[in-house]
Amino acid sequence: MTRFLVVLTDVRHVEGEARDERNRPERRRQVVGANSREAADRIAGAFMALGMVRAGRQRVKVIAVGRRHGTDR
Repeated sequence: MTRFLVVLTDVRHVEGEARDERNRPERRRQVVGANSREAADRIAGAFMALGMVRAGRQRVKVIAVGRRHGTDR
């Protein structure tokens, strides 16, 4: 079963270099787990209504984790 993480992060402005989330991830503010994509999308929608997200100072990411090949579609 695929689980999802909904992550609220601070936006890190990068001057003159490419953004590299694997080596220098943005600082996490909140992480919430969800059992379905629909639940993750609802949580992400609630985060997107926050003033800091709307102002462009924070961002919301939905990440699939624990995916098993052949069991999810």
